[in-house]
Amino acid sequence: MFPINPGDDENEPESLLYHCLKFVARNLEVICYSNPHTKGYELINGLALPREICEKLLQIYQQNGYVLNDQFVRIFGNPAVTSLKAVQLRNSSISNEGLAILLKHRLTELEINKCNKITEEAFTKLNEYGDRLQSLVIGAGVDLLPHFLPDNDYILKTPNLRRLAVRNLRNHGAQTSKLYFRRLLNALPNLACLDLSGCNDLDNMLCLTSLPNLISLTLHNVPRIADSLIHVCQLRKLRHLDISQANDKSGTFYDENSTLALIVESLPNLVSLDISGTNLAGTGVAEPRLKKEEWGYETDIPGLISRVQRPFEFLGLYGTHFGACRRHDIPAKLISGDGNESQILTAAAAYIERPEILQRVLNDLYHLLRYETCHDISQALSIVLDAMDRHLSEKHIQISGSASLFYIVKNKETPALGRRTKRNIITALLNGMNEHRDDDTMMRNGCLTLCQFKIPQDVLFEYERLVLMLLHIVSEMEQEGFVQRIGIYLLNSLACQVDGCQKQLLGDLGAISRMLELIDDRVKRDTCDDVLEVAWSTMWNVTDETAINCQRFLDGKGMEYFLACLQLFPRKDELMRNMMGLLGNVAEVQPLRPRLMTDRYVSVFADLVDSCSDGIEVSYNAAGVLSHMASDGEEAWTISKPCRAKVLDRMVAAIERWNISTERNINYRSFEPILQLAKVRHTPQCQHWAVWALANLTSVYPEKYCSLVESEGGIQILENVIADDAPYQRIKDLAAMVIDECRKYRERNHMEQQQHHGPPQLDG
Repeated sequence: MFPINPGDDENEPESLLYHCLKFVARNLEVICYSNPHTKGYELINGLALPREICEKLLQIYQQNGYVLNDQFVRIFGNPAVTSLKAVQLRNSSISNEGLAILLKHRLTELEINKCNKITEEAFTKLNEYGDRLQSLVIGAGVDLLPHFLPDNDYILKTPNLRRLAVRNLRNHGAQTSKLYFRRLLNALPNLACLDLSGCNDLDNMLCLTSLPNLISLTLHNVPRIADSLIHVCQLRKLRHLDISQANDKSGTFYDENSTLALIVESLPNLVSLDISGTNLAGTGVAEPRLKKEEWGYETDIPGLISRVQRPFEFLGLYGTHFGACRRHDIPAKLISGDGNESQILTAAAAYIERPEILQRVLNDLYHLLRYETCHDISQALSIVLDAMDRHLSEKHIQISGSASLFYIVKNKETPALGRRTKRNIITALLNGMNEHRDDDTMMRNGCLTLCQFKIPQDVLFEYERLVLMLLHIVSEMEQEGFVQRIGIYLLNSLACQVDGCQKQLLGDLGAISRMLELIDDRVKRDTCDDVLEVAWSTMWNVTDETAINCQRFLDGKGMEYFLACLQLFPRKDELMRNMMGLLGNVAEVQPLRPRLMTDRYVSVFADLVDSCSDGIEVSYNAAGVLSHMASDGEEAWTISKPCRAKVLDRMVAAIERWNISTERNINYRSFEPILQLAKVRHTPQCQHWAVWALANLTSVYPEKYCSLVESEGGIQILENVIADDAPYQRIKDLAAMVIDECRKYRERNHMEQQQHHGPPQLDG
């Protein structure tokens, strides 16, 4: 999950290589073209990519939420200009054909997990190009190996293989089942590490007798393991042995203490032993220490008395009968279990490839995080992210992981998360949410966790993916449900604080149409709730200085919804403010103003000028709309009723009623539209509204708005207003007020800078 070559300081930017590969992953056309004949990508002629680039591109492409498929894999179709040695495929839709392309690179390492389009038909290609393979992992959800014995005396033709994992391989033909694994392993004499987790029909482990160099053996969830221990105990070189069970009903051994003693005494080189889910640790009941004098020490696990002076590096006790992990005298340095934080973190790391057990461990970890009793937050976070990355399709792991991430991010007692860590968390959440986009709990966890970040600063690197996810939530999740509500609040937060191109992208991705759909639903049900109000607020933000989104609002029958909401919910102050703020943005776009010039709309705006809803905000925005419409001149006023002059008189009367010291619920990023109105000599009423707005904002919020007036040339424009004969005196007085506020702010700022630098000094 983590960026390549992250460096020592995670607050430093990722490497240039990482950013380049991430850009390429999202814009494949910079290195490829789509071949219509092969229906895949091909490298641009003359381009060659070394192994380091190819392997990292594969990795980053998957990390960024893209599903690996044959179309993408065809980039590597020519081994003369691309190179791969180590390939990991997880949760991909790659088929046999795509796998064959990768195998032609004569890989040394190949791991395949949950790739259900890979079938037995690809097995021939594996043998054809597998002569250099040293590590092969065939995980769950991959039906690659043949179900029946082939005619020759081997199954895998991979003579250099040192590590093999074949998980959950079951139900071979009845006539050949006992011979299958013997045939598989006989041809692999160099194996040092073998994992047969979940496999059956192992012929009492006779298949292992041909592996004299085996040092690691994993038989997790292998049935009837008790009947096979005699052959396991002959593998004298073993350093790691795992005979754990996920279901404790399958882990019952007869005479458990003696059986465990036989294992550890027969395998003197063991440094790692996993007996999780079994009864091999005994009952925990105090027993006579018959060997105390011989060994000199005691242990609460009788079968391990021979190891009390030579503790294991690792001992797996998660889910053992009688809670063995909670005992005191255990001869091991690291223990997997649920007895304390260290055991839980150890278990999570040890069982990261076992979703059934990992889900239980993550639930244990979740409780530590929820009640803030977890101390190694960094390790916990690393494990949760790794688990979510490896098991993207496992819904319960994604849910548990996202819930844990919420408490990690929310915990104010832990050190501040670094930039890269934040990005890893956000990407993991979006990957999980996208995979389980119709699950209410996953969406809820993801949104709640995202709310803990700074919006939009922390999420801009995933802006488009996040917007698409939030639009899905507000459209498809349960109407009036919690998830829809939090989704639309997040979307509104994004829309509120991004720049113009990102606001346009919101519209391009369908934000306006989705908001109008929500409004349509509420209007039809005569329901005014927070979703309705925030939908209008989102459109207000998305249309800010973004003409195309204003047009989208009008094209989507937005004015009809405005009138409907006005009629149904006239006393909802926040709704009224949001709607009129949006119409203020629309009115700023000169080509769209003729579409507002109808008897009905102008009458409504004129009436709203007299509104007291939400303080002055509705009246202020209605006057702003009319000011922009009037600024086009008398010839643009194409309606007879209401009369232009009377509307302007009502507007001025309203402005004069407003308190110049009113605090505002509004945010301006630019005064350009207001300053344009201040130049409108032919209709001084437009200037009146514009200059009042500047006077109010600069007097109430001088630190925020005085510098904005100056930086956009407002002082010169206002001086021109004062010098002009056309405006009436009230306008000139307000203009002078703005200039004076800016002067006082500038002087205060200068004085503060002088104080900051201290008194002047003399040389010497």
